[in-house]
Amino acid sequence: MKNVYFISDAHLGSRAIPHARTQERRLVNFLDSIKDNAAAVYMLGDMFDFWYEFKMVVPKGFTRFLGKIAELTDRGVEVHFFIGNHDIWCGDYLEKECGVILHRQPLNCEIYGKEFYLAHGDGLGDKDWKFKLIRTMFHSKTLQTLFSMIHPRWSIDFGLEWAKHSRLKRVDGKEPEYMGEKEEPLVIYSKEYLKKNPEVNFFVYGHRHIMLDLMLSHTSRMLILGDWIQEFSYAVFDGENMFLEQYIEGESQL
Repeated sequence: MKNVYFISDAHLGSRAIPHARTQERRLVNFLDSIKDNAAAVYMLGDMFDFWYEFKMVVPKGFTRFLGKIAELTDRGVEVHFFIGNHDIWCGDYLEKECGVILHRQPLNCEIYGKEFYLAHGDGLGDKDWKFKLIRTMFHSKTLQTLFSMIHPRWSIDFGLEWAKHSRLKRVDGKEPEYMGEKEEPLVIYSKEYLKKNPEVNFFVYGHRHIMLDLMLSHTSRMLILGDWIQEFSYAVFDGENMFLEQYIEGESQL
């Protein structure tokens, strides 16, 4: 039985990450290290810091990463790509060229007999009206059509600068620390969801850039995957056990 892996929040291409090329290579090395032992890889959003597809144009860069995804799918490894709040604007490029399975909504699925709820996590349980407003605007088809009318020379540069500003306004460029079970939006959301769906064994999220492994009940766990900026973290499920790990190059992988 091969493993199933979960990663999120690489924010490739971010102008706020000084080690961007090293970061991408480290991610590619990780994917290469698991290719023989992976049944599937779930990428739970914000793998790019800004991704916007025009009809005939996609952002430049990410060559090593995209090539490694294509290699995985060519080998028969399922690669599931969830949109996040930084890479909402995916068209069909990643599906057609790299062979990923694209997800635009949270996913309920069964993996090796266990029930999973998978999502990037943005907007789930978050009561911040400003974030909700921006999220609604970003998902608006009308606004996306208008944005597509701007030449990529300016629109992609604008998107990258917006994303850079969003990260730099945080203290040290990091997300807030874990706020506790009573305050953390994803924990609150998961507990409410679990009341109506007690069969869920694992909730797995990205978005928050923190590593969290929390028991919600005697049969249900919630994991937040950290990121590939500071933590270089991932989860792996072997059919029986779920582990939340950090990637150290040169070490053997589960």
